[in-house]
Amino acid sequence: MIGAALSFAFACFGLGLLMNAYRVIWAPSLGDRILALDTMVINAIALLALFGILKGTTMYFEASMIIAMTGFISTVSYTRFLLRGDIIE
Repeated sequence: MIGAALSFAFACFGLGLLMNAYRVIWAPSLGDRILALDTMVINAIALLALFGILKGTTMYFEASMIIAMTGFISTVSYTRFLLRGDIIE
């Protein structure tokens, strides 16, 4: 039963990742692209967590935490650049 649930979750998050990639490429504004990239990071974290459950190891959970921190910093940096024109004051 857990195998079927994992397969369904992989398909859903993979489809979400593809939809976000489409939005990154053909978004009308830069803000929409930043939001799509942030959502792609969340989907990648979910896929890594699911893969960790599938393999039964905690290594993928640690990798997802590193991706979460990197995604947060990149989203803040992109948004700050969009609003101010520079990242470091």
